[in-house]
Amino acid sequence: MNVIRRRGWEIPESQITPEHLVFNRRKLLIAGASALAMAPALAPGLAQAQRVSDAANLPDPNASLYPAKRNETYKLDRPITDEKVNASYNNFYEFNSTKNVVEQAQKLVVRPWAVKIDGMVEKPFEIDADELIKKMGIEERAYRHRCVEAWGMAIAWSGFPLKKLVEFAKPLGSAKYVKMETFMNSKVAPGQRQPWYPWPYVEGLSMAEATNDLAFIATGAYGHPMVKQHGAPLRLAVPWKYGFKSIKSIVRFSFTEERPKGMWEALQASEYGFWANVNPGVAHPRWSQATEEVIGTGERRPTLLFNGYGEFVADLYKGMSGERLWA
Repeated sequence: MNVIRRRGWEIPESQITPEHLVFNRRKLLIAGASALAMAPALAPGLAQAQRVSDAANLPDPNASLYPAKRNETYKLDRPITDEKVNASYNNFYEFNSTKNVVEQAQKLVVRPWAVKIDGMVEKPFEIDADELIKKMGIEERAYRHRCVEAWGMAIAWSGFPLKKLVEFAKPLGSAKYVKMETFMNSKVAPGQRQPWYPWPYVEGLSMAEATNDLAFIATGAYGHPMVKQHGAPLRLAVPWKYGFKSIKSIVRFSFTEERPKGMWEALQASEYGFWANVNPGVAHPRWSQATEEVIGTGERRPTLLFNGYGEFVADLYKGMSGERLWA
């Protein structure tokens, strides 16, 4: 995404944890564990807190699902972007507004991760992300990814079609849109302390888009579970749209009759619309979309209509000439 305002995220030196406290942490933990063993009356509450803390470091119970078999329906016109390049060039505004988010993103605790499914469904419920992934199963898909900033990549995602989650959610027939929401925790995500962004990050799709086979919930990439800077544990991949539509670290899927307004649309609707389909002939208000830089290669390529996926999605927009289909 294009940076609209730049603000520093660095904390003042006066707030940095003193060195002696850091090195005394191990002693405090050992003492705490001993106290817990000696105080049964306090054990239930403390034990629960300890389990949550420990869960952040537990191995992924679905790790054996990777690498998944590739679905060859979707072909690439370029090599897959090198994983090292992809893993170090990321937009994740919850952490900061640069591409260098790797270190900060590691603070995100992704286990346990509750996913809420609500709105216009037969029965609202919550499910843990690991359980959801196990229920859905995974496959690999190699997709192009096109940012509104006029650069692109090719990524081997692992995950499952969003339409499987829609079926699992059992939405009512009157639901017209799926609204998705990311986590909200400004203690670990300093970008969420910036008041000029309308947090939390929200995005949405029409039901027709959400149930199109190309719409994908990514749970991993490059043959292993999702790294945090890519939006672990669940992110959206809609490769015919500009990248800001592919919301990261999703905690909620709501089915609604009202069209949701995404974070970037709420911030600057003249530049970032709801549909945001890739079109080389429709410029961004501040730059051309006719070509894209292929990250990691220095190459520029002509932008493809619908990012090259028109055969799968163009029919979704027939009869919608009155809509602003392009960001």
